[in-house]
This record gives sequence, C-alpha cells and structure tokens, in this order.
Amino acid sequence: MLRQLGRTGIKVSPICLGTMNFGGPTNEADAIRITHTALDQGINFIDTANVYQRGESERIVGKALREWNKRDEIIVATKVYSPMSGNPNDRGGSRRHIMKSCEASLERLQLETIDLFQLHRADLEIPQEETLRAFDDLIRQGKVRHIGCSTHPAWKVMEALAISEKYGLNRYVSEQPPYNLLDRRIENELLPLCREYGLAVLPWSPVAGGVLTGRYTSDEKAPQGSRADLWGARFDKRVTDKGLEVASQVAEMAAAKNMSTSQLSLLWVKEQPLITAPIYGPRTLEHMEDALGVLEATLTESELAEFDKLVPPGNAVADFHDSNNWMKARVVSEH
Repeated sequence: MLRQLGRTGIKVSPICLGTMNFGGPTNEADAIRITHTALDQGINFIDTANVYQRGESERIVGKALREWNKRDEIIVATKVYSPMSGNPNDRGGSRRHIMKSCEASLERLQLETIDLFQLHRADLEIPQEETLRAFDDLIRQGKVRHIGCSTHPAWKVMEALAISEKYGLNRYVSEQPPYNLLDRRIENELLPLCREYGLAVLPWSPVAGGVLTGRYTSDEKAPQGSRADLWGARFDKRVTDKGLEVASQVAEMAAAKNMSTSQLSLLWVKEQPLITAPIYGPRTLEHMEDALGVLEATLTESELAEFDKLVPPGNAVADFHDSNNWMKARVVSEH
C-alpha cells in the first residue's frame, strides 16, 4: 500500500492528511481526533503549512503527534512562502524568510527535523539560487530532510532542478499542485516533467474543495459552511456550471459502486499513474472516516476511461490554479 516519495527512500501512505482546516473550521480537539484516527488506520503522511491559521495548524499537528507518541513512524511536511505578518520581509522565498520560518515551524511542530520542507508558491522576484541555497543549508544543518515545491509552473521546477545540479545543491523531491477531475491541466507539462525527473506528486484539492463531494448544486453554489461560503469571491472560479454537471455525473457513478461521491473523486486522483499521494483535508471526523475507505480501493482501466469522457485528459472545467500569480490561461465556463 505504501508508495515511494519520489527518489527518496521514504515510504508514504497513498493518502496524505491535509491540515488546512485545523485551528480554523476544525477546533483543536476535533483536529487531534481526526489526526489520531488517520494515523491509527494507516496514514503515515501529514501536510501542513506555516500560513494555515498563522501557525495554529502546525501547533495542533505538533500536539497531536506528541500525544500519539510514535513520531518516528510519521512523515511530516510543511510549507513556507506566504506572509506571516505585515513585515515585507516576512514572506516569499528569500533566505531570511526561509531560515526564520523553519525555526518557527520546528518549534510549533515540536520537532527537531522536518521531513519535507516545501516552497508554498513560486517566487517570481527572488532568484531561485537564493531559495535553494537556504534549503540546502537547512538540510546540511539537519533541520530538514528533503525539500519540495508547491503550485509551481513546470518551467520553474525544471529551472530549480538545473540550478541544484549546477551548484551541487540538494534538489526538490516533490511538487504539490492543484489537481482533480475538474482541473487536469498539470497533465500537459508538469506531470511528464515529474515522471522524467522522479519527483513525487502530492496533489491538493483532490475533491475540488467539496465540489466533487455532491455538496454543491446549481441552485446552491455556496452552502452554509462550505469553502464557497467561507471564501466568497475567492472561490467563484472553482464552482462552475460545467463543474457541477460533472460532479452530478460522478455522483451517479459513485452510487453504482456503493461509494460516496467524495470517495470516488478522491480515488480517481489516487489511482492516476503518476500520483504519489493526494492531500485530503477533512473538516470533520466523518470526512476523515469516509476518506479512509479509499486507502486500499482501486479502479479498473475501463472505469478510469469513464472519467476521461467527463473531462478529457489535460483539460479543465473549473479553475484551481487561481491561487497562483503565474497561470494566465483561464477556464471559460459559465457560473
């Protein structure tokens, strides 16, 4: 069941526990219950970020791991990039921000070493050599084991690999892109690059922020408590009429397999050939328990082909790249 994390010797579960809700919609007690349930059922991979609730998610993850008391069995990933204060130097891919943020993340997580430290977004202002040298120093200091990136364009990932090779620096071992049935654009360039250079692929938003769970309808595009409700206009490009139509068809397919729509949508991402582990971020314990049913499930080639009819490979019917500042192409789909 375990999968290799890129070219590293680390083995991870085929689903990664995402913790963006921890300390926000999900309170500490519930978040710890979710974490312990996931770990007890075989998930050994947890992803967080310093920006999630301004460090509160990391703090809760650290507390949950200390209470579980089996730290050596768990792979912990976190991220750095987003603003952590009003200070203009407290953000981005600069050496200053990376080194300072690593220390703060280690303290909140109650760890001596971060297994996977990732640049949360591509920094288009700072030369990548500065970023990569800072990451390399953290690895040499024993504070970080491996480094990765998130939501980077393929050319930026390739540039980072070339810089690391040129200067003998530790290289990225993973990329964490947005990927689900509604937005398959990473299949065009990013996934082939990751295959060629052995990068792990850790998709975020595998159930499309809830759109592929059956929660949204054409009559109610912002159910109370949903991402669309909490984020407002920030989520508009992700809830499209075509996307809702696809979600409805997935719901029919799920019913035929005696699965929830969320389970089938998550399973589709997990079973794509180049995917290491989709990052699933539950808000409730029920969400986590639902996802656990996917750990050992599979799809046949004919079943996978049915999904391709809904959204052909490489295409998109909703925009899940709207959180970066480099994607220029936008999805044209009625709201």
